[in-house]
Amino acid sequence: MTRYIAFALALFSVTLAACNTIAGAGEDLSRGGQAITNSAEKAK
Repeated sequence: MTRYIAFALALFSVTLAACNTIAGAGEDLSRGGQAITNSAEKAK
């Protein structure tokens, strides 16, 4: 039983870390898109 609990906690930790990483990547992509949009607006 202890092994299952340890496995579940490890899986939860990895999942939580992955969510934070994906959220950070999404924010970076969003900022990159905004920078491209701003550059295009200035070039008009």
